[in-house]
Amino acid sequence: MDTSPIGLIGIGLLGTALAERMFAGGLTLVGYDCDAAAGDRLRTLGGRFTAKPGDVAAECNQIVFCLPDSHVVADVVNELDAQLAQGKLIIDATTGDPDATTPLAVRLASRGVGYIDATISGSSEQARRGEAVVIIGGEADNLRRADRVLRTWSDHRFHVGAAGSGARLKLVVNLVLGLNRAVLAEGLALANCCGVDPAAALEVLKATPAYSRVMDTKGSKMIRADYSPQARLAQHLKDVRLIRDLASRHKALTPLSDVHEDLLQAAVELGYADADNSAIIEVFT
Repeated sequence: MDTSPIGLIGIGLLGTALAERMFAGGLTLVGYDCDAAAGDRLRTLGGRFTAKPGDVAAECNQIVFCLPDSHVVADVVNELDAQLAQGKLIIDATTGDPDATTPLAVRLASRGVGYIDATISGSSEQARRGEAVVIIGGEADNLRRADRVLRTWSDHRFHVGAAGSGARLKLVVNLVLGLNRAVLAEGLALANCCGVDPAAALEVLKATPAYSRVMDTKGSKMIRADYSPQARLAQHLKDVRLIRDLASRHKALTPLSDVHEDLLQAAVELGYADADNSAIIEVFT
């Protein structure tokens, strides 16, 4: 069994949660993030923080990416170029552009470097508890090699096809999830405007066919205006733009996502870019 340390590049909300899962699963970590505060978080957990991402790639055979978008992934891969020797494996948890993910996997494979997109459906808190769903695209052999990492993340893992498939399905999941949040926010705001206690409305909604798990994770946060971030609103706006781009390339209609982008942009303009996704309710108040 491979007992070498796991690399982690990107130690934000989700990266930190995944680090906690990997430590709990008995893995050792070497990490990097452009934010020096991330080093303090990693060292507190028991990991080692490096001065540059190349140090991570030089030392680790398997490297987890948890980055903001595909542009950053491409920049990091280019920076790591000299350290990405044959036999290395990248496990990419970034929610990115599938049309960038697929050619990246092909390019790395030509050098003998493995790549899987292992996207996470769920907030950082759900990931921390092992309740997130991991949606994976990549070759079966690379998936097998990544098992010692992925099994620490969650028991809910789905291999859905070749590299890029995980990123595509993650965007489909985020389309439905984000619209569920927006619909809940609109409903709670309407209840409040009509003089119905939003807490009572939420309780009734949970008991009806209108129920969705978003009510459990975001309902009380909306009502209490608790926007401490579990996943940032601006990140979901990025995802919705990726969803619309994907739909456009495949000539799919996404009229609800068109409206959703406008709502999220309005929330950003109100100052909620770094707030939790539950802050979308502020657009309706």
